[in-house]
Amino acid sequence: MISDLELERRRYAAHRRLGSSDPRCVVCGEPDWHCLELQHLAGQAYDDLTVILCGNCHRKQSEPWVNAPNPTDPPLMERVGKLAVGLAEFLAALIERLRQYGAELLAGAAVCPWPYGWVGAPDD
Repeated sequence: MISDLELERRRYAAHRRLGSSDPRCVVCGEPDWHCLELQHLAGQAYDDLTVILCGNCHRKQSEPWVNAPNPTDPPLMERVGKLAVGLAEFLAALIERLRQYGAELLAGAAVCPWPYGWVGAPDD
């Protein structure tokens, strides 16, 4: 069994690795630091730009060829191209999640009391 001190040490190490004291998957919102990883948007061989994703979202975003080792530094246009494609795929997943969240908020506004929703709103 892991002691409380060891668990806290591991949590602190994960927060440092992820670069946040309150890490969450930027696509689905998963807050459990045990499940969170860094995703290289262009692939590790092409750029260091990362975002925090849970294991499931990370697997959905990653392709085996993206993180394949590259024996030489790729040319600048290839690195920028990989970054653009990776960023576009990430933003597409984020946009879909935002659409879902927005729809849930709009549905909630119809049944929540004022000022969070329209129930009991003052007449104009």
